[in-house]
Order: sequence, then structure tokens, then C-alpha cells
Amino acid sequence: MSESPHHTPLFPALYVVATPIGNLGDITLRALDILQRVDRVAAEDTRVSGQLLAHFNISKPLMSIREHNEREAAAGVVGRIAAGETVAYVSDAGTPAVSDPGARLVAAVRAAGLKVVPIPGASAVTTALSAAGVESGAWLFHGFLPPKPGARRAQLQSLAALPAALVFYEAPHRIEETLADMAAVFDSARRVTLARELTKRFETIVTLPLADAPAWLAADTNNVRGEFVVIVHPPATEVAVDAEAMRVLDILQGALPPTLAAKLAAQITGRSKAELYKMSLALKPHPQDAE
Repeated sequence: MSESPHHTPLFPALYVVATPIGNLGDITLRALDILQRVDRVAAEDTRVSGQLLAHFNISKPLMSIREHNEREAAAGVVGRIAAGETVAYVSDAGTPAVSDPGARLVAAVRAAGLKVVPIPGASAVTTALSAAGVESGAWLFHGFLPPKPGARRAQLQSLAALPAALVFYEAPHRIEETLADMAAVFDSARRVTLARELTKRFETIVTLPLADAPAWLAADTNNVRGEFVVIVHPPATEVAVDAEAMRVLDILQGALPPTLAAKLAAQITGRSKAELYKMSLALKPHPQDAE
């Protein structure tokens, strides 16, 4: 039988509390109970979290733990918990320490031998996945890609052959160039789910081929607004590469990087360049090929 929140004693610990990603109705009863009973709340942005607490008529001392001060501020939290305090940590939205500050804080508390208690709730990752229809069930959360084009494409290259859905976060000012890079690096026929403004008034979730994604963004200026979860669906299962194509690819990849080997093998054999490229990476990875 499940426990009522108030029947659970609150002992000295760091309580990692998930908060809504947009719709305030997504706060959990347990999260409200914890926030009402802890001694203080550590927050990624005290202004944002202060507004959230005020909405639910909760008044607590707030302390700021942001990316730039996380290591130093973590020592203060450890000291407070060691002295017997209860501290909740919240990020600006969603589950803390998932592509947000918080991981260093959690690690510091655990390293000190103190308790960390997760208080689950809203997460943009699982919210988007639940509406994407990824049938295989296999997915990898990558988070944010590097902002610089070369580093971004290199990371996408390293993920291209994985037989799983790939989940990314992206900011509105970079979504267009990121999708263009994805269409260039991945098989452009792969499906992508774009989820923006999740749980908010203008929530939009669409699934379409990667090749069509740039045009969808360009069709309406509203389509590039808000924070994005981008889910690149798994590559389609393709017919196995025949023995002759494999022989040609094996010869070429002995002297050439995967991209060029796959291109030439495709011209010689008539097989799919994308198919041969994935096979080349699986057989003989070439880290130096990432550009």
C-alpha cells in the first residue's frame, strides 16, 4: 500500500525535486509536501523558483546554485545537511541534474556520505518520448549538442550508426542549423519528432522525415520559438549488404576514411551510401574521420 507523504519522516538530506516544465498543474503532491517541509531550497535561478514557490504559497529561504558557482555552493549545502538541515534542490524546470546544473551538487552530497532523495516528476525527455511513438523502445538521451558547427557535426557522426532513437535538447536560436546538420549527417529519410513548448499553451509535436524538417521550420516563424526536444527515430531496418558490396567496402576502407570509402563503394556497387557508411563504421571505426 502506498504511503501518504506526511507519514514519511523528513531526515537530513538533499531532496532533488522535479518541478513543472510549463503547466503548473504538473507539480506532484509529494513535491509540494517536500518543498513545504524542508529547511531551505537551493535553486538554479532563485527568481524563477521564487515565483514557483509563491504560486503555491510556500515561503522558504532560497540559495542560488548555478553552473558557474555549483562547485563552491555545493560545499555549503553539504555543510548544512551534515549539521542536520533538510535542503531541496530545484532547477528552472523539470528534473534537476538532467542537462541542467545539479549533478555536481548531487555528487558532492553523496561523496560526503550524506543522503540524496529523488522526488520524481515532470521531465521534457519522457514527455516528448511518450508522444513520439518510438516503437523499438531503444533510445539514447544526448542532451544539448555543441554550439559550434564542426563539433556538432562530429558528435552527430559518432551517433549516426546507433540502432536507437536519439534524443536531444535544442534552443530556438540554433534549431534551424542543428536540423540542417542532422539532415546532412543522418539518412535524411529518418523520421524526426520535434516537440516544442511542451505542456504550454502553444505546445507543438510533429513527426516528419528529416529532409522535410527545415522546410517545416521555415513555414511559420512560430515554429522556431520555444525550447525543443528533438527525437531522431531509429534508422530503418535495411536489407543486408551483399557479399560483393562488402568486399568492395572492405578494400576501400583499408585506405580511406569511412565517408569516402562508402561514397566510392556506393558508386561501384549501386548500394545505398548511407547503408555502406553505417556498415563501415560498425566494421572499422575511424575517429579521425569526424570533421
